[in-house]
Order: sequence, then C-alpha cells, then structure tokens
Amino acid sequence: QVQLVESGGGLVQPGGSLRLSCTASGFTFSSDPMSWYRQAPGKERELVAEITGVSGTTIYADSVKGRFTISRDNGKNTVYLQMNSLKPEDTAVYYCYASRWNYWGQGTQVTVSS
Repeated sequence: QVQLVESGGGLVQPGGSLRLSCTASGFTFSSDPMSWYRQAPGKERELVAEITGVSGTTIYADSVKGRFTISRDNGKNTVYLQMNSLKPEDTAVYYCYASRWNYWGQGTQVTVSS
C-alpha cells in the first residue's frame, strides 16, 4: 500500500535551515508529482512546493520563493524540502503529499523560534 514517511523537522532559530525528507513506497514514485504542504495552528493547510515526476518542474508558494527548494531522488524514492532563512511564520506541521493517490504523510513539526 502507499506509504509516505517524513523526517527532518525540529526547532530552529530564525534565519536557520532545515531539510525535510519524505520517503515513499507502494507506488511508482518516479513518475508521480510530489508536494509539500504545511498547516499552522488555526490556519488552513497550504501548498508550499510541488515537483513533477519526469521533468522535475517545480512550483512554490510566493511566501517561500527564494528560500525553500524542493527536490527529489527517484533512486531513493525520496522527496526533499530544503528550507533556508527560516522565519517564525514558517512554523507549522509540514506534510508530504502524493496527489495521484490522494495520500498524506503523517506530518513533521517545524518550529522557528528564538
């Protein structure tokens, strides 16, 4: 069955960096688009970044452009989210999402605070 396992969240100071990972199984990872979403307390879940399967084309939310980078390693069935210059407003639970399967990972907490 489809599984998405996230890791890499934690507590970081403003201006710091984190890299999230999401390892997939149960489907042909290399051909499917993958996304990262986030949900802050009291707010709706929002798209952070997406990467297509074959071409690796990426899109980003305006709020993270120039700071976050989504990438994938199809040999490892893993999608990454490199987050730099983190701000307190980036604090949220981050979710990996496989849109073709409408399947969400369990989420990983990212807290940006001094």
